Amino acid sequence: MKKLILLFALLLPSAAFAAGYSGPLDKADYDLRDNESLQRGAQLYMNYCLGCHATQYQRYSRTFEDLDIPVELGEELLQFTNDSGGHITSAIDPEASGEWFGLTPPDLTMVARVRGADWIYTYLRSFYADDERPFGVNNAIFENVGMPHVMEELQGTPRRTHERRMVDGEMTDVYVGIRSDGNGTMSPEEFDQAMLDLTNFLVYTGEPMILERQRMGYFVIGFLLVFLILTILLKREFWRDIK
Repeated sequence: MKKLILLFALLLPSAAFAAGYSGPLDKADYDLRDNESLQRGAQLYMNYCLGCHATQYQRYSRTFEDLDIPVELGEELLQFTNDSGGHITSAIDPEASGEWFGLTPPDLTMVARVRGADWIYTYLRSFYADDERPFGVNNAIFENVGMPHVMEELQGTPRRTHERRMVDGEMTDVYVGIRSDGNGTMSPEEFDQAMLDLTNFLVYTGEPMILERQRMGYFVIGFLLVFLILTILLKREFWRDIK
């Protein structure tokens, strides 16, 4: 009983972290075999996210190797520390960031395993302008989030959009989603792809061994099937003498 209580206590923070928004999420069609997408996602992460959010359980050297990034190029463009084998840590001071944002920005190494890829992809594309918030933005699936919209220069200023439509015989303003003002450096399609690339990278950091584990799984299943056939044949051979 004590072990069960302890297990529940350990799982409770994760459950609380994942709780909250329960509405529909956009499908993140990520592909961990697409190294170009992963490379673009890594670039976005290092340039826009790492200033506040670390992935301290992931190493630069492992990232460069897995994503087929030449070490020299990775150290020049993606790495902001001198140790090529070091962990990907943020330079922000935890105490200061807690005062600025109201909460120390969390480490994102395992965020895809806690939140899920669809949640991340939807969240990144759900910021909208809100003058009542300290950073001037809010998020449709994470209400009153303490994070600024760091991708605004790419997307432009996103706003909640309504259209006049006939509902039950009356003209009503109907919410139709979040749309950018078009002043970003990317088109809406390009921005969606960029956020999918970033989601892809965060899924990778959550379990860098996932592709290798899946490949090993096929070999294990194949071995078990062969072993099963041999076992059945052996059983028949033994029972033939008994009969």
